[in-house]
Amino acid sequence: MRRRRRARRPIKSFFSSDKRLYVTINNIAGFFPKNIHLYKLAFQYRSNSQSQDYHKAALNNERLEYLGDAVLGAVIAEYLYKMFPFKNEGFLSEMRSKIVSRSQLNSVTTKIGLDKLIVTNSSTPSKSLYGDVFEAFIGALFLDKGFEFTKEIIINNIITKLFDLKELEKQNYNFKSQLLEWSQKNKFLVEFKVIDEIPANGCAKQYIVRVFIDGKPMETGCDFNIKGAEQIAAQKTLEIIPFSY
Repeated sequence: MRRRRRARRPIKSFFSSDKRLYVTINNIAGFFPKNIHLYKLAFQYRSNSQSQDYHKAALNNERLEYLGDAVLGAVIAEYLYKMFPFKNEGFLSEMRSKIVSRSQLNSVTTKIGLDKLIVTNSSTPSKSLYGDVFEAFIGALFLDKGFEFTKEIIINNIITKLFDLKELEKQNYNFKSQLLEWSQKNKFLVEFKVIDEIPANGCAKQYIVRVFIDGKPMETGCDFNIKGAEQIAAQKTLEIIPFSY
């Protein structure tokens, strides 16, 4: 993959009140944002008690998180497909689930320094806060710079530098099975439902699956197949269960 030219600092960043954000993003990822407001929104974490009005634009990063989750999933899916040409769909889905797990994305966020930019008014932030913000950052990057640039950042700055795929391959766990075992032990009804499908031009569509516990909506997962989306949704749900039950 070709090397990007050194980013030129936009003139407006010298005089902007967001000068620190411009510089920090450049130090972390090696580029200066075009639309700084997208990144400000990406780091505006939702409050646990914040009410939602679906008729107004959200003043937090939830929509960017949703978008970044899909973009990150697509890039990692293609990367794994090329890296493991002889592995089956089940292996690829499991590897993808491991990479996008909240524990992994939380770790990535702190390693690259995005945690220092988070703005939240919650005294008890979610355990998945860092991972959610990372996905929102990817969503902002995608809207600001386009898919190819975002793909290059994810692969060169994140996957190849921060992940040991051979070591990750050795880890063997099934999040859906763990969640079902927890539900049986605690006498809860767990359901996995496909709530949306994302069409894609020239490639397979993605599925969004949500976990429901006794009818209560929990976390979602997005993948190119339903089983993979279930695994991601189950893992996210397992990570917030201690805060919910």
